[in-house]
Amino acid sequence: MIDALKPAMLDRSIASGRAPALELIRDHGVYVDDCVASFPSVTPVCAATIATGAGPDGHWIPSMNWYHREEGRYVEYGSSFSASRQFGVLRSLTDTVYRMNAEHLNKDVETVFETLDDADLRTAGTTYLIYRGRHQHEVSNETALARIVTSTLFRRTIDGPKELFYADLYASRKTGCRGQLGMPGIRDQHTGCVGAYLVEHDLFDFMLFSLPDNDAWSHKNGPHAQVTSIAAADRQLERLMHAAGGAAAFLEQYAVIVTSDHSQAPVEERIRLDHAFEDFEVATPSAPRQAGAEVALSPGQRAAMIYALDPERREETVERALEVVSELDGVDVVVWLPDPSKEEAAVRSNRGELRFSPGGDLQDTRGGRWTVEGNLSTLRAEVQDEVFLCTEYPDALARIWSALSCPTAGDVLLSAAPGYEFVDWGGADHVGGGSHGSLHRTDSLGALLWCGTGPEARTARSQWSLRDVASMVREHFGVGSPGAKRRARVADSH
Repeated sequence: MIDALKPAMLDRSIASGRAPALELIRDHGVYVDDCVASFPSVTPVCAATIATGAGPDGHWIPSMNWYHREEGRYVEYGSSFSASRQFGVLRSLTDTVYRMNAEHLNKDVETVFETLDDADLRTAGTTYLIYRGRHQHEVSNETALARIVTSTLFRRTIDGPKELFYADLYASRKTGCRGQLGMPGIRDQHTGCVGAYLVEHDLFDFMLFSLPDNDAWSHKNGPHAQVTSIAAADRQLERLMHAAGGAAAFLEQYAVIVTSDHSQAPVEERIRLDHAFEDFEVATPSAPRQAGAEVALSPGQRAAMIYALDPERREETVERALEVVSELDGVDVVVWLPDPSKEEAAVRSNRGELRFSPGGDLQDTRGGRWTVEGNLSTLRAEVQDEVFLCTEYPDALARIWSALSCPTAGDVLLSAAPGYEFVDWGGADHVGGGSHGSLHRTDSLGALLWCGTGPEARTARSQWSLRDVASMVREHFGVGSPGAKRRARVADSH
């Protein structure tokens, strides 16, 4: 997984000779340059989709920042260091490192690690947001820095793949690799070091090889600067190949899937959601459950969520919120469920409004069926031969429906227009650089490549999605549907 890998920048990196490993995988396999991310197209949501094959309605991770209704507080996964400080750095780290997997990720959905662990396959994972597996791991004491941190902050046992290496906090064996606790710019090198060790010692059947530094580089320098960071990621792939005895030996021994989690888009303007809602009683980081709070605001880079906190006044609060965002510069698309008891979603933009529900005569490019009423130009969509086509907002209906159906999501979801980003709770943004999160194609379409596995051509699907990655892994190992092996074992035990 190369975080935020933008297809146009991958093409440029290969053309300039700076990504030879990725070029080799592309030339020996299949390349999809329009793989659709989940919505919101932010890393926690997309990482959960890659690892489970489910959308937000299935895995329950709704965004970078969200409001936990049951606990009456915000959950912050690290939008920025300043945002983490607003909510408490320790709480933000605990939510990200522990609670995301142990509590927030739906316990009824399986990760690929859990599916393959149940099939007695050797699983391995490098630093990645979603790591839940069947093997228990104690905190690491391999380095002095890790010993200090784990003795004062992180002491919990976690469940992960058989081999787990998470930012020096967890290491299932001594490799000599150092991650500086997951510092940007160091993470790819740590992954490459660990991955090469695992290849050299033949310690896995499946490894999730996570290269996140491309995202941080793009946030700072803009997506147009990705050639440098893609070249750095490519060097870590080359380390795997060298450890296997060279590129040819590596591709003979291993099947490879390369995926981005989302893309990135340039950011030129800010959206201040807090200023727009100054006439509301807003739950704050310091007092999220204060009496009288009407809404909770969850900015998540190029997406945002609004929670109506009083169930008895939900309809009124949602209507007031819709009035506010309809006049807010930079908000492109607004989606909500007019009546949560009914299966109907509403979509509004400055081009009009439409409503849709699952099931019906219209088919989308992935085969889903829908009933759509209203102005198709709301999403710049069109219908041809009973097929709903939406180039500007790829896989729009399914992604919107999944996001709104997530039980932890807000009541109103916002997608920013190209060039805009929502300022986070710490006052941080990426103006002058790049960002992601929206429904728009600019940050929703990423790269997907595979070699030695999967279909022989990209034409096997009309539209590829992150939801296809986990199924491709499971099909490669012949493990069938998630949980099948485990259910069979339970039946045998009786």
